[in-house]
Amino acid sequence: MPRIALVALVVRDYDEAIAFYRDALGFTVVEDTARGDGSRWVVVRPGGGAGGTDLLLARAHGEEQSASVGAQAGGRVGFFLHTDDFARDHARMTAAGVRFLEEPRHEPYGSVAVFEDLYGNRWDLLQPA
Repeated sequence: MPRIALVALVVRDYDEAIAFYRDALGFTVVEDTARGDGSRWVVVRPGGGAGGTDLLLARAHGEEQSASVGAQAGGRVGFFLHTDDFARDHARMTAAGVRFLEEPRHEPYGSVAVFEDLYGNRWDLLQPA
């Protein structure tokens, strides 16, 4: 059965993006391979476990791509990070300096809070009900 394996996220700089996703969000760097043209193939994975969708951190090239950094979803939540322990991960991410845009909410579908990545892309931290 086909599945979405990677989603590209346009970033300003590989190393600053790796540091944020690894250190602040707890992602695992799955691959960081130099390519012959000065770019890198950088893949990060939430929680380190296989089976979900990984992020390809793609450095912006040119004005058009640079303009999309931080605005890939047009200002709305575009990424959804599921957790099995909302309180634990919210506390850990807050301590790591992640900027939450709201207090945690408890909705019929689960516990949720919107946060921004280092570029301003909006994410939901979500523990499904």
